[in-house]
Amino acid sequence: MDTPEATFNPLEGDAESALAPKIEEIRQNLAKMNERALAFARERPVTCVVGALALGFVVGKIAARY
Repeated sequence: MDTPEATFNPLEGDAESALAPKIEEIRQNLAKMNERALAFARERPVTCVVGALALGFVVGKIAARY
């Protein structure tokens, strides 16, 4: 007896061909965002370090409350 998990593949046929372009678009957008973030960090390293410290402080304060 086949279980639904064993026979169902959401990426079969039409779904796979429909999702592939969207996945590639998302991958390209993430790569562009990564390049922009790296360029910003190279141009302004002190700003990035100060921002990371401030973000860490805020996250630490929030986490300490719970």
